[in-house]
Amino acid sequence: MGKQKLVVVGNGMAGVRCVEEILKLAPDRFEITIFGSEPHPNYNRIMLSKVLQGDTKVDDITINDWQWYKDNDIALYTGETVERIDTKSRLVVSDSGRSLSYDHLIIATGSLPFMLPLPGADKPGVTAFRDIKDCQTMLEASKSYKKAVVIGGGLLGLEAARGLLNLGMEVHVVHIFDHLMERQLTPTAAGMLRQELEKQGMRFLLKKQTEKILGKKRVEGLLFKDGSKVEADLVVIAVGVRPNIKLAADSGIETNRAIVVNDYMETDVPDVYAVGECAEHRGMVYGLVAPLYEQGKVLAKKICGVEAEAYEGSILYSQLKVSGVEVFSAGEIRDAEITTSVKAFDGIRNTYKKISVRDNKIVGAVLFGDSSEGNKLLGYIKQQADISVLDTAAAAGAGGGFDEAYVCSLSDKETVCSCNGVTKGTIMDAVRENGLETVDEVRACTRASSTCGGCKPLVSAILELALQSKDAPEPEKEKVCACTTLDHEELRTALGSGGYTSADQAMNGLGWLQAGGCSVCRPALQYYVGAVQSEVIASGEAEQFATIGKAPISSPQASSASMLADGTYALVPRMYGGVTSAEQLRKIADVIEKYNIPLAKLAGGAHLDLLGIESQHVDSIGEELGLAEGGSSANGNRGISGGSRSGSGQVYGRRIASVATCHGIRYDGSAIKDSVGMGAALERKLEHLQMPAPVFVAVSSSPLHRAGTLMKDLGIVGVPGGWEIYVGGSGNAQLRQGQLLCMEPAEAGALEMSASFLQWYREDAYFGETTGQWVERVGLLQLREALFDLLFRADLMARLNEVNRHSEHNQVNPQLTAALIK
Repeated sequence: MGKQKLVVVGNGMAGVRCVEEILKLAPDRFEITIFGSEPHPNYNRIMLSKVLQGDTKVDDITINDWQWYKDNDIALYTGETVERIDTKSRLVVSDSGRSLSYDHLIIATGSLPFMLPLPGADKPGVTAFRDIKDCQTMLEASKSYKKAVVIGGGLLGLEAARGLLNLGMEVHVVHIFDHLMERQLTPTAAGMLRQELEKQGMRFLLKKQTEKILGKKRVEGLLFKDGSKVEADLVVIAVGVRPNIKLAADSGIETNRAIVVNDYMETDVPDVYAVGECAEHRGMVYGLVAPLYEQGKVLAKKICGVEAEAYEGSILYSQLKVSGVEVFSAGEIRDAEITTSVKAFDGIRNTYKKISVRDNKIVGAVLFGDSSEGNKLLGYIKQQADISVLDTAAAAGAGGGFDEAYVCSLSDKETVCSCNGVTKGTIMDAVRENGLETVDEVRACTRASSTCGGCKPLVSAILELALQSKDAPEPEKEKVCACTTLDHEELRTALGSGGYTSADQAMNGLGWLQAGGCSVCRPALQYYVGAVQSEVIASGEAEQFATIGKAPISSPQASSASMLADGTYALVPRMYGGVTSAEQLRKIADVIEKYNIPLAKLAGGAHLDLLGIESQHVDSIGEELGLAEGGSSANGNRGISGGSRSGSGQVYGRRIASVATCHGIRYDGSAIKDSVGMGAALERKLEHLQMPAPVFVAVSSSPLHRAGTLMKDLGIVGVPGGWEIYVGGSGNAQLRQGQLLCMEPAEAGALEMSASFLQWYREDAYFGETTGQWVERVGLLQLREALFDLLFRADLMARLNEVNRHSEHNQVNPQLTAALIK
């Protein structure tokens, strides 16, 4: 079968980045052709201001040079514009008369500069600021003329003005609004920026609306609607861009503000896609690089037939330097959009910070003069973190600046360069493996900071950290305990390949240094042995144990008993979602009296603990409360610190005792969703799972978090659009707020995502590793990407369901259970 034909209309940053992703996924699947209207290979349009300012040459902003296209067998037609798409015949036709067929077509035509329809706008000396040709026009003008006017006080206009100042011209910036960069900055930050730019030589004419461009043969000035004038030899119009959609509209493809696409960047025409500034997704058109690259990744997977998470939109943010001044802006910043804000102004250092808050959640931020907190604040905004995290950061001394402690605290999975998806770990490895010593070398090797440049300060700090640690000795291996030379990963691998069926057998086979082990390694060994055998059960081959004499994990029951400090046991009756009945309470009361249980205590996790049970009574109590089918005695679990057991035999990990819920939709006036029903359904889904560390789960019916969902290992919150899922929280001695994993619109999706998260955690985490520690080790971004992979999630659910099926089967088949645990 021959290669499929992929045609890309547009040689800009969005379209070519999508091609790069396709080449990673399926390098030999497509015959690729790219059309570009400009006579250049793919270059970084964001860096044009550097070219204008004289800091950079055109060759230096090239992303993919001519050789890259040759190396990847890509046919590139530069200086050639596609004029027509025949969607029925699957053909594209260019202005040179070239006609090509396609199997897949990506429209990445970007945007065009918006030229104000002013009288005189066609005079020589009037230009936009959009491409290399515009840069060359301004460079030539600066050699003969001295007075320049830039119309537009946004980012693009200010960058053009800074470049013209560098070229020795006098520059006025005309802006229709009363403050600069009104989309990114608050009036306070904009005023500080104006003062700084005025020191550099810029002059500003604010609240001015241009009436016409003056001049006979060439531009000579501007006339404003209030009657005032300004002289000019060069006029640069930088008031924004508009999506370039003419080709799509003329070809019958649906357009609105831009080319309308769905969550997989598909248009309304089969096998025709749009990406970048020419695409409109859920009513939004994005002009920043990071969203366009996110779109490109989703589209690449779609075209390559790889299961992909849907593109759900992006949080708009900018982290950049405007004429040498650091500026960061993200999310919602206008007072009309928020409830309140946290502001800090430092007149000595000339810095300003505003953090926007709505309903106690962080929804936006503006930084001026020092953008070092940008990455951290962006994470809070994406999570819609509670404002309490600001107190935690302040207490930890994590204020502004990339000090060594902050950089060290970042996980290797933390994304540093959002534009190019480069993590801290990637940068650290690149420095160590390639001997990199400068930020430029890091940029060339990893692409970090190569696009907008906003992450350059953090990249520099990570480089410094990597250089400091490059020659440092390897950190000492963290062994399970002093009884062995193995760490947790090595121990788990050895148990998986060794066929061990008990802790004692494993210690003998793996050369344990202390006979019998200790209170640290014995429960770890017990857990890993059980986990390995659980994997066999999940594969559907559990019955083999009954015939070959191995002792797998027992089938978990609806309750669990754990050993207490005095050698007695605690038993937790199962109350799904924290809900009980009069009948169950009567049974519990009768049991307490009959067996003289010394303490019955309500715990914070919405469950009842029966404490001080003698070992010989555990099974009887379980039977009388309808919690177990009977089985071995509690003595089988002695010596396993913190371990738990079921009425039917040995248990190797910790059970999820209960799912805490709030009052629910019937009794809570603020409730949005049925938290009680969700909690009960989730608890039934999870009740058989054995965890490597205690796991606490809660479901709240509204964003008020009445069940304490932000401080749980897994917290599910009802919101107007569905269910928010938070992971990795902790309300224990070391407080930790959960991070937003995702939002699921339907209850079934929230149940599946939550169960998949915990199934992956129990398979991958080390014994004793909390969900928060595991999330930090894996990385939240990688966690999301994996769990949004439908095939990966389906595999997790299949294994979880098999464990549940096996457990439920053994609960009603005690003869099989007895055979299994011999």
